[in-house]
Amino acid sequence: MINQNPNKSVIYWLLTGCSLIYIMVVVGCITRLTHSGLSITDWSFMGTIPPLSESDWLERFMKYQQSPEFLKINFSMKLDEFKHIFFWEYIHRLIGRIMMYVFSIGLVVLLIRKKIKKEMTASLILLFFMGAMQAVIGWWMVYSGLQDQPAVSHFRLATHLMSAFTLFAFTFWFALKLIYPIQQIEKGDGGKLKWWLLSFFAVLILQIIYGAFTAGFVEGDAAKIRPGHIFNSWPKMGDSWMPEQVTMKSSSYLNFFENASGIQFVHRTLAILLCLLLGFIWYKSNKLKLNKQQYQGITLLIYGITVQFILGVFTLLYQVPVVLGVLHQTGAFFLFASSVYVIYHSFKEHKE
Repeated sequence: MINQNPNKSVIYWLLTGCSLIYIMVVVGCITRLTHSGLSITDWSFMGTIPPLSESDWLERFMKYQQSPEFLKINFSMKLDEFKHIFFWEYIHRLIGRIMMYVFSIGLVVLLIRKKIKKEMTASLILLFFMGAMQAVIGWWMVYSGLQDQPAVSHFRLATHLMSAFTLFAFTFWFALKLIYPIQQIEKGDGGKLKWWLLSFFAVLILQIIYGAFTAGFVEGDAAKIRPGHIFNSWPKMGDSWMPEQVTMKSSSYLNFFENASGIQFVHRTLAILLCLLLGFIWYKSNKLKLNKQQYQGITLLIYGITVQFILGVFTLLYQVPVVLGVLHQTGAFFLFASSVYVIYHSFKEHKE
Protein backbone atom coordinates (compact mmCIF):
# COMPACT_ATOMS: atom_id res chain seq x y z
CA MET A 1 0.00 0.00 0.00
CA ILE A 2 2.77 2.45 0.93
CA ASN A 3 4.84 1.82 -2.23
CA GLN A 4 1.99 3.11 -4.41
CA ASN A 5 1.34 6.08 -2.13
CA PRO A 6 2.39 9.51 -3.53
CA ASN A 7 3.56 10.46 -0.03
CA LYS A 8 5.66 7.33 0.50
CA SER A 9 8.90 9.27 1.16
CA VAL A 10 7.27 11.26 3.95
CA ILE A 11 5.62 8.12 5.33
CA TYR A 12 8.93 6.20 5.52
CA TRP A 13 10.53 9.23 7.15
CA LEU A 14 7.80 9.41 9.80
CA LEU A 15 7.83 5.64 10.45
CA THR A 16 11.62 5.75 10.83
CA GLY A 17 11.08 8.43 13.47
CA CYS A 18 8.49 6.21 15.20
CA SER A 19 10.98 3.32 15.28
CA LEU A 20 13.68 5.55 16.77
CA ILE A 21 11.27 6.79 19.45
CA TYR A 22 10.54 3.17 20.37
CA ILE A 23 14.28 2.36 20.58
CA MET A 24 14.76 5.51 22.66
CA VAL A 25 12.06 4.37 25.11
CA VAL A 26 13.57 0.86 25.40
CA VAL A 27 17.09 2.17 25.99
CA GLY A 28 15.66 4.68 28.46
CA CYS A 29 14.07 1.77 30.31
CA ILE A 30 17.39 -0.09 30.42
CA THR A 31 19.12 3.10 31.58
CA ARG A 32 16.67 3.42 34.44
CA LEU A 33 16.77 -0.26 35.47
CA THR A 34 20.57 -0.36 35.45
CA HIS A 35 20.71 2.86 37.53
CA SER A 36 22.68 4.55 34.76
CA GLY A 37 20.66 7.72 34.27
CA LEU A 38 22.73 9.97 36.53
CA SER A 39 26.15 8.92 35.22
CA ILE A 40 26.54 11.93 32.89
CA THR A 41 26.29 15.00 35.06
CA ASP A 42 26.07 17.78 32.47
CA TRP A 43 23.82 18.76 29.58
CA SER A 44 26.64 19.71 27.22
CA PHE A 45 27.97 16.16 26.84
CA MET A 46 25.88 15.33 23.78
CA GLY A 47 28.60 14.51 21.22
CA THR A 48 28.84 11.36 19.16
CA ILE A 49 32.31 10.33 20.36
CA PRO A 50 32.53 8.75 23.85
CA PRO A 51 35.62 9.01 26.09
CA LEU A 52 38.38 7.08 24.32
CA SER A 53 41.53 7.64 26.35
CA GLU A 54 42.16 6.83 29.99
CA SER A 55 42.44 10.55 30.77
CA ASP A 56 39.02 11.17 29.14
CA TRP A 57 37.46 8.44 31.26
CA LEU A 58 39.08 9.78 34.43
CA GLU A 59 37.75 13.26 33.67
CA ARG A 60 34.24 11.88 33.28
CA PHE A 61 34.57 9.76 36.41
CA MET A 62 35.82 12.72 38.45
CA LYS A 63 32.72 14.72 37.47
CA TYR A 64 30.51 11.79 38.48
CA GLN A 65 32.34 11.52 41.82
CA GLN A 66 31.05 14.99 42.70
CA SER A 67 27.42 13.93 42.21
CA PRO A 68 25.04 13.00 45.09
CA GLU A 69 24.62 9.49 43.66
CA PHE A 70 28.34 8.74 44.00
CA LEU A 71 28.74 10.49 47.36
CA LYS A 72 25.71 8.80 48.97
CA ILE A 73 25.30 5.48 47.14
CA ASN A 74 28.12 4.50 44.78
CA PHE A 75 31.06 5.82 46.84
CA SER A 76 32.90 2.49 46.43
CA MET A 77 32.43 2.36 42.65
CA LYS A 78 35.53 1.80 40.51
CA LEU A 79 36.22 3.18 37.04
CA ASP A 80 35.32 -0.09 35.27
CA GLU A 81 31.91 -0.12 36.97
CA PHE A 82 31.37 3.51 36.03
CA LYS A 83 32.03 2.69 32.36
CA HIS A 84 29.10 0.24 32.41
CA ILE A 85 26.52 2.73 33.68
CA PHE A 86 27.99 5.50 31.53
CA PHE A 87 27.45 3.31 28.43
CA TRP A 88 23.66 3.16 28.74
CA GLU A 89 23.16 6.86 29.44
CA TYR A 90 25.53 7.70 26.58
CA ILE A 91 23.60 5.42 24.16
CA HIS A 92 20.33 6.96 25.34
CA ARG A 93 21.57 10.46 24.54
CA LEU A 94 23.18 9.32 21.30
CA ILE A 95 19.87 7.93 20.03
CA GLY A 96 18.29 11.28 20.85
CA ARG A 97 20.94 12.95 18.71
CA ILE A 98 20.35 10.47 15.86
CA MET A 99 16.62 11.26 16.05
CA MET A 100 17.44 14.95 15.68
CA TYR A 101 19.53 14.20 12.58
CA VAL A 102 16.89 11.92 11.05
CA PHE A 103 14.08 14.45 11.51
CA SER A 104 16.05 17.56 10.52
CA ILE A 105 18.16 16.18 7.65
CA GLY A 106 15.21 14.13 6.42
CA LEU A 107 13.05 17.25 6.35
CA VAL A 108 15.66 19.18 4.34
CA VAL A 109 15.93 16.33 1.79
CA LEU A 110 12.14 16.10 1.49
CA LEU A 111 11.88 19.86 1.01
CA ILE A 112 14.53 19.79 -1.72
CA ARG A 113 12.69 16.95 -3.43
CA LYS A 114 9.41 18.91 -3.02
CA LYS A 115 7.73 16.06 -1.14
CA ILE A 116 6.38 18.28 1.64
CA LYS A 117 2.95 19.68 0.89
CA LYS A 118 1.69 22.99 2.22
CA GLU A 119 -0.98 21.34 4.38
CA MET A 120 1.75 19.43 6.27
CA THR A 121 3.42 22.62 7.55
CA ALA A 122 1.52 23.02 10.83
CA SER A 123 1.99 19.35 11.75
CA LEU A 124 5.73 19.53 11.01
CA ILE A 125 6.21 22.64 13.17
CA LEU A 126 4.43 20.91 16.06
CA LEU A 127 6.46 17.74 15.49
CA PHE A 128 9.77 19.58 15.79
CA PHE A 129 8.60 21.53 18.83
CA MET A 130 7.59 18.31 20.59
CA GLY A 131 10.94 16.72 19.72
CA ALA A 132 12.84 19.66 21.17
CA MET A 133 10.73 19.61 24.33
CA GLN A 134 11.46 15.91 24.79
CA ALA A 135 15.18 16.70 25.07
CA VAL A 136 14.55 19.59 27.47
CA ILE A 137 12.27 17.45 29.66
CA GLY A 138 14.92 14.71 29.69
CA TRP A 139 17.52 17.05 31.16
CA TRP A 140 14.93 18.56 33.56
CA MET A 141 14.34 15.01 34.84
CA VAL A 142 18.05 14.17 35.20
CA TYR A 143 18.73 17.51 36.90
CA SER A 144 16.34 16.57 39.73
CA GLY A 145 18.66 13.67 40.61
CA LEU A 146 21.83 15.77 40.59
CA GLN A 147 20.81 17.92 43.54
CA ASP A 148 20.75 16.84 47.20
CA GLN A 149 18.92 13.54 46.66
CA PRO A 150 20.43 11.01 44.18
CA ALA A 151 17.08 10.02 42.66
CA VAL A 152 15.00 11.58 39.91
CA SER A 153 11.51 12.73 40.78
CA HIS A 154 8.94 10.10 39.83
CA PHE A 155 6.74 12.95 38.53
CA ARG A 156 9.53 14.09 36.20
CA LEU A 157 10.21 10.50 35.15
CA ALA A 158 6.54 10.09 34.20
CA THR A 159 6.56 13.42 32.34
CA HIS A 160 9.64 12.37 30.37
CA LEU A 161 8.12 9.00 29.47
CA MET A 162 4.76 10.47 28.47
CA SER A 163 6.40 13.18 26.36
CA ALA A 164 8.08 10.37 24.39
CA PHE A 165 4.78 8.50 24.03
CA THR A 166 3.02 11.70 22.98
CA LEU A 167 5.70 12.41 20.37
CA PHE A 168 5.26 8.86 19.06
CA ALA A 169 1.45 9.18 18.97
CA PHE A 170 1.60 12.41 17.02
CA THR A 171 4.19 11.07 14.55
CA PHE A 172 2.30 7.80 14.08
CA TRP A 173 -1.04 9.61 13.61
CA PHE A 174 0.61 11.88 11.03
CA ALA A 175 1.85 8.78 9.16
CA LEU A 176 -1.56 7.07 9.38
CA LYS A 177 -3.23 10.11 7.80
CA LEU A 178 -0.93 9.72 4.80
CA ILE A 179 -1.16 5.91 4.61
CA TYR A 180 -4.94 5.79 5.03
CA PRO A 181 -6.59 8.95 3.62
CA ILE A 182 -10.19 9.21 4.85
CA GLN A 183 -11.66 8.76 1.38
CA GLN A 184 -9.84 5.41 1.03
CA ILE A 185 -10.90 3.94 4.38
CA GLU A 186 -13.50 1.21 4.06
CA LYS A 187 -16.75 1.84 5.90
CA GLY A 188 -17.23 -0.16 9.08
CA ASP A 189 -19.09 -0.13 12.38
CA GLY A 190 -16.01 0.72 14.42
CA GLY A 191 -17.33 4.23 14.96
CA LYS A 192 -19.84 2.73 17.39
CA LEU A 193 -16.92 1.73 19.60
CA LYS A 194 -14.91 4.93 19.34
CA TRP A 195 -15.85 6.39 22.72
CA TRP A 196 -15.22 3.06 24.43
CA LEU A 197 -11.87 2.85 22.68
CA LEU A 198 -11.07 6.42 23.73
CA SER A 199 -11.99 5.55 27.33
CA PHE A 200 -9.66 2.52 27.16
CA PHE A 201 -6.91 4.76 25.77
CA ALA A 202 -7.38 7.31 28.57
CA VAL A 203 -7.08 4.61 31.23
CA LEU A 204 -4.07 3.15 29.39
CA ILE A 205 -2.33 6.53 29.51
CA LEU A 206 -3.03 6.75 33.24
CA GLN A 207 -1.68 3.22 33.65
CA ILE A 208 1.53 4.09 31.77
CA ILE A 209 1.97 7.13 34.03
CA TYR A 210 1.56 4.91 37.08
CA GLY A 211 3.97 2.45 35.51
CA ALA A 212 6.54 5.26 35.50
CA PHE A 213 5.64 6.08 39.13
CA THR A 214 6.12 2.40 40.01
CA ALA A 215 9.54 2.39 38.34
CA GLY A 216 10.64 5.63 40.00
CA PHE A 217 11.71 6.46 43.53
CA VAL A 218 9.12 7.49 46.11
CA GLU A 219 9.58 8.49 49.73
CA GLY A 220 9.49 5.53 52.11
CA ASP A 221 9.68 5.29 55.89
CA ALA A 222 13.46 5.78 55.99
CA ALA A 223 14.56 6.41 52.38
CA LYS A 224 13.37 6.60 48.82
CA ILE A 225 12.13 3.24 47.50
CA ARG A 226 10.84 1.90 44.19
CA PRO A 227 7.14 0.90 44.36
CA GLY A 228 7.88 -2.02 42.03
CA HIS A 229 10.28 -3.55 44.57
CA ILE A 230 7.74 -4.03 47.37
CA PHE A 231 4.82 -6.44 47.72
CA ASN A 232 6.30 -8.79 45.13
CA SER A 233 3.37 -11.20 45.21
CA TRP A 234 0.25 -11.84 43.18
CA PRO A 235 -2.75 -11.55 43.25
CA LYS A 236 -2.58 -10.18 46.80
CA MET A 237 -0.24 -7.52 48.08
CA GLY A 238 1.48 -9.65 50.69
CA ASP A 239 -1.31 -11.21 52.75
CA SER A 240 -3.97 -8.63 51.89
CA TRP A 241 -5.88 -7.38 48.88
CA MET A 242 -5.35 -3.86 50.16
CA PRO A 243 -2.76 -3.66 52.95
CA GLU A 244 -2.90 -0.85 55.49
CA GLN A 245 0.25 0.73 53.98
CA VAL A 246 -1.85 1.82 50.98
CA THR A 247 -3.71 4.36 53.11
CA MET A 248 -1.07 5.13 55.75
CA LYS A 249 -0.59 8.78 54.73
CA SER A 250 -2.81 11.65 55.72
CA SER A 251 -4.60 12.35 52.42
CA SER A 252 -5.75 10.57 49.27
CA TYR A 253 -3.36 12.69 47.21
CA LEU A 254 -0.34 11.59 49.25
CA ASN A 255 -1.48 7.96 49.29
CA PHE A 256 -1.98 7.69 45.54
CA PHE A 257 0.83 9.94 44.32
CA GLU A 258 3.58 9.90 46.95
CA ASN A 259 3.09 6.61 48.78
CA ALA A 260 4.93 3.63 47.26
CA SER A 261 2.29 1.12 48.42
CA GLY A 262 -0.56 3.30 47.19
CA ILE A 263 1.09 3.75 43.80
CA GLN A 264 1.52 0.01 43.36
CA PHE A 265 -2.10 -0.58 44.42
CA VAL A 266 -3.35 1.89 41.79
CA HIS A 267 -1.12 0.31 39.13
CA ARG A 268 -2.54 -3.15 39.92
CA THR A 269 -6.13 -1.84 39.96
CA LEU A 270 -5.78 -0.01 36.64
CA ALA A 271 -4.45 -3.22 35.04
CA ILE A 272 -7.64 -5.05 36.01
CA LEU A 273 -9.80 -2.12 34.85
CA LEU A 274 -8.06 -2.16 31.45
CA CYS A 275 -8.74 -5.88 31.06
CA LEU A 276 -12.42 -5.40 31.92
CA LEU A 277 -12.78 -2.45 29.53
CA LEU A 278 -11.15 -4.32 26.67
CA GLY A 279 -13.22 -7.41 27.41
CA PHE A 280 -16.35 -5.30 27.02
CA ILE A 281 -15.03 -3.76 23.78
CA TRP A 282 -14.26 -7.23 22.45
CA TYR A 283 -17.80 -8.40 23.36
CA LYS A 284 -19.36 -5.38 21.62
CA SER A 285 -17.12 -5.74 18.56
CA ASN A 286 -18.32 -9.31 17.95
CA LYS A 287 -21.78 -7.89 17.25
CA LEU A 288 -20.55 -5.32 14.75
CA LYS A 289 -19.34 -5.41 11.16
CA LEU A 290 -15.86 -3.95 11.37
CA ASN A 291 -13.61 -3.08 8.48
CA LYS A 292 -10.24 -4.83 8.14
CA GLN A 293 -8.20 -2.24 10.03
CA GLN A 294 -10.70 -1.95 12.89
CA TYR A 295 -10.74 -5.72 13.29
CA GLN A 296 -6.94 -5.86 13.19
CA GLY A 297 -6.63 -3.09 15.78
CA ILE A 298 -8.95 -4.73 18.30
CA THR A 299 -7.27 -8.10 17.74
CA LEU A 300 -3.87 -6.52 18.44
CA LEU A 301 -5.25 -5.01 21.65
CA ILE A 302 -6.62 -8.38 22.82
CA TYR A 303 -3.33 -10.21 22.25
CA GLY A 304 -1.34 -7.26 23.53
CA ILE A 305 -3.12 -6.87 26.84
CA THR A 306 -2.99 -10.62 27.48
CA VAL A 307 0.78 -10.70 27.07
CA GLN A 308 1.21 -7.41 28.93
CA PHE A 309 -0.79 -8.59 31.94
CA ILE A 310 1.28 -11.77 32.19
CA LEU A 311 4.51 -9.79 31.82
CA GLY A 312 3.37 -7.39 34.53
CA VAL A 313 2.74 -10.21 37.00
CA PHE A 314 6.10 -11.88 36.36
CA THR A 315 7.94 -8.55 36.44
CA LEU A 316 6.48 -7.95 39.89
CA LEU A 317 7.12 -11.48 41.19
CA TYR A 318 10.78 -11.39 40.13
CA GLN A 319 11.30 -7.84 41.48
CA VAL A 320 11.75 -6.12 38.12
CA PRO A 321 14.75 -7.80 36.45
CA VAL A 322 16.06 -5.81 33.48
CA VAL A 323 14.82 -8.21 30.78
CA LEU A 324 11.27 -8.42 32.13
CA GLY A 325 11.19 -4.69 32.85
CA VAL A 326 12.12 -3.91 29.24
CA LEU A 327 9.60 -6.42 27.87
CA HIS A 328 6.89 -4.96 30.11
CA GLN A 329 7.59 -1.43 28.84
CA THR A 330 7.65 -2.75 25.27
CA GLY A 331 4.23 -4.25 25.93
CA ALA A 332 2.94 -0.86 27.07
CA PHE A 333 4.36 0.73 23.92
CA PHE A 334 2.70 -1.94 21.73
CA LEU A 335 -0.68 -1.38 23.42
CA PHE A 336 -0.31 2.38 23.05
CA ALA A 337 0.53 2.10 19.33
CA SER A 338 -2.32 -0.36 18.73
CA SER A 339 -4.74 2.00 20.48
CA VAL A 340 -3.68 4.92 18.30
CA TYR A 341 -4.09 2.71 15.22
CA VAL A 342 -7.62 1.48 16.03
CA ILE A 343 -8.79 4.90 17.29
CA TYR A 344 -7.65 6.49 14.03
CA HIS A 345 -9.66 3.96 12.03
CA SER A 346 -12.70 4.36 14.28
CA PHE A 347 -12.78 8.16 14.20
CA LYS A 348 -11.60 8.70 10.63
CA GLU A 349 -13.63 6.13 8.72
CA HIS A 350 -15.12 7.28 5.41
CA LYS A 351 -18.84 8.09 5.45
CA GLU A 352 -20.56 7.06 2.23
